[in-house]
Amino acid sequence: MSITHTIEEISQRIEQAMPDGMREGKQEFEKAVRQAVSNGFSRMDLVTREEFDVQTQVLARTRAKLEILEQRVAEMEARHNGRPPESEEGDLAS
Repeated sequence: MSITHTIEEISQRIEQAMPDGMREGKQEFEKAVRQAVSNGFSRMDLVTREEFDVQTQVLARTRAKLEILEQRVAEMEARHNGRPPESEEGDLAS
């Protein structure tokens, strides 16, 4: 969900909660609400759900690659030291 869509949704919810008499200044009110919400969001360090999901996937792939590399290093160290490689439970300092 985009920030613009979120701001629009918040603005609509506030408008629906307002008494009928206050809806007369709707355009000015909407502009003020959008600006206030935009200012609030701009001060926060937010990312979209899509960005978060992409980074989660990148992290999962990176973690999988790291585990493979750790296993390869352990195998190479074991060969270098003349002993069989350790099992996965005996991993490097986690």
